[in-house]
Amino acid sequence: MSRALRLGFIAFFAAWTGAVPLLAAAQDAISDAPAEVAEFAPIAGSDADLNEFIWKNRPVVVFADSPADPAFVEQMRLLQARWPELAARDVVVITDTEPGTPSPARLKLRPRGFSLVLMTKDGQVSIRKPMPWDGREIMRAIDKMPIRREEIRNGTGR
Repeated sequence: MSRALRLGFIAFFAAWTGAVPLLAAAQDAISDAPAEVAEFAPIAGSDADLNEFIWKNRPVVVFADSPADPAFVEQMRLLQARWPELAARDVVVITDTEPGTPSPARLKLRPRGFSLVLMTKDGQVSIRKPMPWDGREIMRAIDKMPIRREEIRNGTGR
């Protein structure tokens, strides 16, 4: 994803959360940050095939009825705040805010309103939450997964 698109994404969420003065700081952080921090770029549900992430990533799918949903905006802020640690756990963020045109993820996971779905690397649903969940809690849930424990034990996890 291009730098301009990432900055536009940050500006959009900054405007919705009232954090517009923080936009300049976010721009500086992106330009000075390591590559994995700058990579926080959620994938649109319409562009995501959950099968392509099996055995590679742990999808965190965030559903809402609108991108202006306060719970959605808060969840995106919480995920972005912990992005380096989540990226180290092979997390990929998928968003779907268009219930009128159901994406494959929406058809498979069948959310109602706002929903956060954490999936395992083998493609199974691990946790569903009807409200925003802190990145630290998501990391704890991931660290309890058998595949993640094996990654740590074998030294293949970052």
